[in-house]
Amino acid sequence: MRILITGANGYIGSRLVQKLQEQHTLRGLVRVTSNLKLLQGASVELLHGDVTDPASIAAAVAGVDLVIHTAGAVMDWGELEEFKKINVEGTRQLALAAEKAGVQRLVHISTVAVHGFDFQYATEEHPMPPSPVAYCETKKLAEQWLKEFARSSRMEIVMVRPGNVFGPHDEKFIQPYLDFIKKGGFLYVNGGRGLTCPSYIENLVHGIELACFQENIHGESFILTDGLEINWRQFTSAFVEQLGLPQPQRSLPWGLVHGVAYGMESVYKLLGKRDAPLLTRYRINNAGKDYHFSIEKARRLLGYQPPVDFETSVSRTIAWYRNQHPV
Repeated sequence: MRILITGANGYIGSRLVQKLQEQHTLRGLVRVTSNLKLLQGASVELLHGDVTDPASIAAAVAGVDLVIHTAGAVMDWGELEEFKKINVEGTRQLALAAEKAGVQRLVHISTVAVHGFDFQYATEEHPMPPSPVAYCETKKLAEQWLKEFARSSRMEIVMVRPGNVFGPHDEKFIQPYLDFIKKGGFLYVNGGRGLTCPSYIENLVHGIELACFQENIHGESFILTDGLEINWRQFTSAFVEQLGLPQPQRSLPWGLVHGVAYGMESVYKLLGKRDAPLLTRYRINNAGKDYHFSIEKARRLLGYQPPVDFETSVSRTIAWYRNQHPV
C-alpha cells in the first residue's frame, strides 16, 4: 500500500515509518526546517511542505492509498488562532485534498486531551468541553469537523486519541521528566494520586496500524492507551527505581500549584511571551487530576491488545535514556 504520513519526522510519525516501511511504500510530509534525525536510514520518500499549504498537500496525497495525519501544533501554550491554522484548517485542507485525490482512508491522530480532565474510565463518548488550552480546543474542533465530514465523504475516516505518549527517543516528555527528577527538583501534585493514561510508543503504533487496516470502522474514534490503572506516583516510581535514584517525596496541593500556573500564564500573556511558562494549567491538571480512559472499544473493534507490558516499556525507555543521558 502507498501511505502518506504527515509529520513523519515527529516522534509518533517516525515510529510509524519504522513500523510500516518493510511492507508498504511510504511518503512523508515534512517542513523544510524539520529535524530529520529520527528518520535516519528509514525507507521513506520525503516531500517538503506544510499542511497549511494547499499546493504541497496536493502533491503529497497524489497517488496515495492511505494518509496517517500526525502533523500538528502539539504545545500546551500558544495563541488560539495559530493553533487553528494548523490543527483545524490544516486538517480540513488535508482531508479535502485526500478525498479529491482518491485516498481510501485517512487516519487522524488526535489526543485524549479533547476530553479535558478530572474523570475515571472515560470512553470515546465522554464529553469534549470547551478548553482554555489552544491545543486541546483545536484538536477537538478538528475532530468535530472530521466527524461531520465523514457522514458524506467517499473516503473512510478514522480518529485515534493517544494518551500520554512515552518511550525511547521521546525528547518532549520523558527525557525532560527524568532530567528533572535526576536534578532533584521534582515534586508531585496531590501526592501523585491522580490516575494517568500512559501510551507506550510501540503499543500506540501497533494500535494505529490496526486503525489503518481494520474493516468497517469508518467514522469511528478510538482511545489508545496502555489500558493501565496507574497513578502518577506509581508511574514515576517505576522509572526512579530502575534509575537507582531516591524516590521523590515532596508534594504540593493541586489548588496551590494550579493558582501559581494561572498566575504564570497571565504574566506571560501580558508580556507577549511565546515560550511556555514552567507551569501551565494543562500540565498541572494532567499531573493532579484523574485522567484515565477505557480502551474497551479499541479491544472490541480493532482487536487491540497492548503488546508491551509496563515493566518492559519502562526498561526499554530507561535503556535508551541511560545511553543518551548517563545518570
